[in-house]
This record gives sequence, structure tokens and C-alpha cells, in this order.
Amino acid sequence: MRKACKKCRFITSESICPVCKSEELSGRFSGVVIIFDPENSEIAKKLTIKQKGEYALIVQ
Repeated sequence: MRKACKKCRFITSESICPVCKSEELSGRFSGVVIIFDPENSEIAKKLTIKQKGEYALIVQ
């Protein structure tokens, strides 16, 4: 089951977030954005995303 990190919103199937190492994950999230090039992405800058990957827009 895929879960989103409550701190950085990264979506993962692991039990610990590989981006921020948080264990606070939730299966309840909505909206997904995929970042391929965080350095040149305006969306990544607005969401303060530094690593490429799949992110949730809202995590409950």
C-alpha cells in the first residue's frame, strides 16, 4: 500500500520515508504531482521540493 509522508508529502510503499526519514506516514492523501527536475520546476519551488519523485498535495 502506498503512503504519503506527513512531513514532506513524498509517496512511498516503505515504512519509513526515504526523503526525510520520518515514520509519520498516512494512507489518506489526495492530489499527486510528479517532479522530474526539481531545480527547474516552478511547482517544486512553490512546494519546496528538493528531490525528484511522486508527492501528495494533501496528506491527512
